[in-house]
Amino acid sequence: MLSEILPAAIAAGLVAILVTVLIERYGGVVGGALGTVPTTIVPAVAGMASAQGDTELLDSLSVVPAGMLINAIFLSVWIYLPPRIQDMSARRSLAVTTATALVAWAIFGMMAIFCIDSASDSGFGARDIAVIGVVLTAAFGIYLGWSPGDSPKGSREVSKSVLLARGGMAATAIGASVWVAGLGYPLIAGLASVFPAIFLTSMVALWISQGPSVPRGAAAPMLLGGGSVGVYALVAMYSLDSHGMIIGSAIAWTVAVAGWSIPSYAFLRWRSGVGTAS
Repeated sequence: MLSEILPAAIAAGLVAILVTVLIERYGGVVGGALGTVPTTIVPAVAGMASAQGDTELLDSLSVVPAGMLINAIFLSVWIYLPPRIQDMSARRSLAVTTATALVAWAIFGMMAIFCIDSASDSGFGARDIAVIGVVLTAAFGIYLGWSPGDSPKGSREVSKSVLLARGGMAATAIGASVWVAGLGYPLIAGLASVFPAIFLTSMVALWISQGPSVPRGAAAPMLLGGGSVGVYALVAMYSLDSHGMIIGSAIAWTVAVAGWSIPSYAFLRWRSGVGTAS
């Protein structure tokens, strides 16, 4: 089990650090969209595949798009709540925003597990559930990305200790998803694989080092760009079965990036340009 958990956890930690650096260096639109290509999900799926059977893996993958929709709700809290609690101190505002976002994720996560379980009992297949999750995430992401907020580049460097802390959180979340899969809880494992460790630590680290404007500006691009993870999971439900883990993962990743990440980046650049011109 440890040999299945460690590669996924280490990869997730490294990507978590990279996302913060991308947003800090290039601003919220570029870093937020391109920093959310399906990377941590690749070793997570590989780990879950080795820890459970094919049927259970499909169940886990079916939850991933819905999980990204829940992450979209999580990120929307960072967009809409901070301007409404500006009278609070910076530290208290960060604490309230973080707690509210996590509570929202937990509530909607439990609702998603219940709904997916009920849908399965009603005859919906795992792939049907995944398609619904991808469509809803796309609709929500386009809505929030239509009028993007300011996404300035960071003016201060994120400290190494903060980067290491957020990498550790992401590694823990992905490692836990593989562990839960091995225990025989595929739906929970799928949801745990997209726990917003990268989003959370991105928001907190950027807020602390740059102030609230950079994380707020990055939230909508991260939300839309992160939908590529759901697309990866959906394509992987077909490609892994037909082509195996390595080639199947490469196919799913390529389709997700070409079919989602790049168009999302182009869309966000277009909408940012429209907002600047107006």
